[in-house]
Amino acid sequence: MNCGPLIFLAAFFALASSWFGLVLAPQLQVGQLQPTNTLGGGVSYPVARSGLAQQGLQVYRANGCATCHSQQLRQSGTLCDVVLSEAGDNQQGVIAALMALKCGTVPTETERRIAARAGTAVPSAGIQVWSEAEAKQMVASLPQPVRRGLTFEQADAAAKNLNSIGAKAQVIIIPVGPDLARGWGRRRTVAEDFLYDSPVMPGRQRIGPDLADVGARLPDPAWHLLHLYAPRFQEKSSTMPPYRFLFEKRRIGRAPSPEAMTLPPELAPGPGFEVVPRPEARALAAYLVSLRADAPLFIAPLTAAPAAPASTNAPAMSAATASAAVPANPPAK
Repeated sequence: MNCGPLIFLAAFFALASSWFGLVLAPQLQVGQLQPTNTLGGGVSYPVARSGLAQQGLQVYRANGCATCHSQQLRQSGTLCDVVLSEAGDNQQGVIAALMALKCGTVPTETERRIAARAGTAVPSAGIQVWSEAEAKQMVASLPQPVRRGLTFEQADAAAKNLNSIGAKAQVIIIPVGPDLARGWGRRRTVAEDFLYDSPVMPGRQRIGPDLADVGARLPDPAWHLLHLYAPRFQEKSSTMPPYRFLFEKRRIGRAPSPEAMTLPPELAPGPGFEVVPRPEARALAAYLVSLRADAPLFIAPLTAAPAAPASTNAPAMSAATASAAVPANPPAK
């Protein structure tokens, strides 16, 4: 029996399925992505990197930085806070509403785990949050978060209840997850973050910290130059090798170069010499400073904190609540 046609059809089907799954489907999903608008501000995102930062991407690639560093922030979920900014004219009504503020539903086990990772608490349904004295103190020192660690539905219901009696309350969306708890960023990484990068360098492992938002954490190019020159001087536990071939040690001429690095005594090159970053080092530092993933997007929302409380005794808002206000948009799951 001649099985040639069957073997041909099976091979053709396997190759066609692979092509559809590995080439066509990704192209349909991300191949036509265009810049989008940020939530709240309506600013186009992303913005193309400067020419020096684009050169730095090639230095980053050529030196294999993606072998030890990723650019992929993971997010396990979102929690919401309810922030009361103004009590309005009906302060007694607001105090009563705060005293009656309760959870709408019993939180799920997933919500409890997310809250535990974020360091917040999800109280059980029916538990009163504020006593009368606490509610009066809260109203006297606005803006203040009045509920933390809720689902969007719970937070939205609480905010609407406060707004219905003349107060001004908004929902603050807080992305949470292990990477965000480490301080590596403020939201998950999305495909739009890499729109102007070629090649894309998301990385595959984390011998070093994730760099998706390193430009927001460490915005000073001088810090990155010194870290490239002497990693363990900046981070004692760093396993990163020094990249001193990106720098030039040379004798000082009539005057020190304005581009020379200011080094501590233990790293100084010696009397009469200076260390100057090569163009590749400056480009790499510019690229690292340009890495920011903190814009609030529809598919990855986060919310800016309101103005600082008027009272110095008021509890400070969590640093995780920083970005552009988007009270009307539910968090992405």
